[in-house]
Amino acid sequence: MEYKKENGPEIGRKISTSSSGGSDENKARGNWSGDLDFLLSCIGYAVGIGNVWRFPYICFTNGGGAFLIPYMFALFTCGLPLFFMEVAMGQFSSSGAIAVWNISPIFLGAGFGTVILTAICCIYYNLLIAYILFYLVMSFTKKLPWETCTNEWNTPECLQRGLEVFLGPSLSSNSSFGNNSRLADLLTGQAAAAAATAVNASGVVGKTTTPSEEFWYNYILEITDGLHEFGGIHWKLLLSLFVAYVLVFLCICKGIKSTGKVVYFTATFPYVILTILLVRGATLPGAADGIKYYLVPQWDLLLEFKVWGMAFIQIFYSLGPGWGGIITMSSYNRFHANLLREAYLVPIINSATSVFAGFVVFSVLGYMAEVAQLAVKDVVAAGPGLAFMVYPEAITHLPISPLWAVMFFFMLLMLGLDTQFVMIETVITAVRDNFASKFQKSKVWITLGVCVVMFVLAVPLTTRAGSYLFTIMDWYTAAFAVMVISLGEVVVVAWFYGANRLLDDVEFMIGRPVIGRTFMLLSWKFTVPGLLLFILLFNMISHVPVTYLGYDFPTWSLVFGWILTMLPIIPIPVYAIYHLIYVERKGTLWQRLRRSVRPSNAWGPAVEPYRSEYFHMRVAQGHKAPSGYKQSLEQEMRPLKTATAKDEESCATDEKQKALSPV
Repeated sequence: MEYKKENGPEIGRKISTSSSGGSDENKARGNWSGDLDFLLSCIGYAVGIGNVWRFPYICFTNGGGAFLIPYMFALFTCGLPLFFMEVAMGQFSSSGAIAVWNISPIFLGAGFGTVILTAICCIYYNLLIAYILFYLVMSFTKKLPWETCTNEWNTPECLQRGLEVFLGPSLSSNSSFGNNSRLADLLTGQAAAAAATAVNASGVVGKTTTPSEEFWYNYILEITDGLHEFGGIHWKLLLSLFVAYVLVFLCICKGIKSTGKVVYFTATFPYVILTILLVRGATLPGAADGIKYYLVPQWDLLLEFKVWGMAFIQIFYSLGPGWGGIITMSSYNRFHANLLREAYLVPIINSATSVFAGFVVFSVLGYMAEVAQLAVKDVVAAGPGLAFMVYPEAITHLPISPLWAVMFFFMLLMLGLDTQFVMIETVITAVRDNFASKFQKSKVWITLGVCVVMFVLAVPLTTRAGSYLFTIMDWYTAAFAVMVISLGEVVVVAWFYGANRLLDDVEFMIGRPVIGRTFMLLSWKFTVPGLLLFILLFNMISHVPVTYLGYDFPTWSLVFGWILTMLPIIPIPVYAIYHLIYVERKGTLWQRLRRSVRPSNAWGPAVEPYRSEYFHMRVAQGHKAPSGYKQSLEQEMRPLKTATAKDEESCATDEKQKALSPV
């Protein structure tokens, strides 16, 4: 194995020799151990918590069944082509989120921006896993703690929903609640939980609350009145966050070798639980009404700009292009792996899972509405409100409720861990690619270091005002950066590197024509850039200042949010200027620009003999090969030329001796 260090800003790489048998093809970086490792990792990455708590609500509020039309349109015109492109880039170059930008070195700042974006997301995403762990542990009991209003954290305003409360033996005859008016007010308030007045540990409430709300705000969060009152660290939540990072570390400490094994369980078992929950939910009274509200088409909403914008945003954030995870996972593929399977299957499986999860959620919410004798629309909430308040409250009405709670939160844990595995691996791979000579053999220590740093940075989120910080980070971090990076990525590939060239590269890897080549070509060059501009403009138009529980965020927190927004974007122009001034120094500005957008010497297959075969093919087609390849080719040819010269000299000597010898 020979370490080749390229000149200039390119990322140093170890060019490996292909091995036979079951061992790693790329000795420097390693490869997936099994055929399904990459597929399941991609499914685990794409299918996350948002498929359960975000998509069903968005579908319901944006046209029901009619929303599936713009959703599927967004999948096939934007999501699938972007996913295909990133899988191809990662597998062809065996590079992570930063090194892959050797495809156009002037945009290397986009790689740094991707890693910054992913690292920030990792910090607050693991807090969600900590919340889920907290709920999971609290579910191992005979009676769920958020089922009644008799706990120490409950307030006088707490009111347990359900007919058994209002129409039970002690309340059915003379109860002042016989007309369910207070229950109706309660459920209406639950539907707007994200905008309701905060319930805090001191018992300050703005309206009637449910046991699940008070458990969430008073016990899990112990929330304060705002960022002016941090309230100290919530030690139980800090412990839960620590356990979450320990779980992540143990599962990825050996890199893709351990991750590839874990995902066989974490990526598949959630489907088992979803199926069980669906079967149970479908047998409940009112389930049909819930599913009806979920899927009944509202065709008039298809004429609204907002509905189409939400469809593209949901596809974009669900599949995860622009975050570096897809490129990172595919970079560990064997060079000749058939990437078409993953490139086409994963986006479809992701979208199908979202639709399937909607049936699971709304069948139970339909039962919940039946119990309360209200419309389904009055018990629906989105995001954490659905996962940590509404659905857990619905579970309390089921027989053996702790069992269903354990299954539900264990499923969320699996979905969350899969996504977190890939995001942290994206950061770790970027570190190893950039400092290959120092950290290539220190995988465990790099993983430990990254987890420790992220844990320390996440500690402020475990304070009693941490949910306000979490909201700011979630609101601003990915507002624009991921779309800017993805737009730059597709423009570079389609117009600077060449869409046809990348498709040729794919055919070189898989050994046969690409299915849907013309579609991909047109998508990368025209459709996807246009749609990404549409999504970016839609986000800008629809963007509003952060809101949470009616709280007015202080100015400094909004400034902090916009700093988070700009952190992944700033490296793009900064590095481009640096590259033109300090790296590409020769020639006019135009000449430097032209050289800077072309692939560097480090770009191409990382494994021999594929690298040599690729550039032999390129030269035979009349293209120029990198200078490093020319030098290595001359070195390979020199012994051959010497041997040929010696053979010719030997033959000439033999002929001369034959001529001089007597007959």
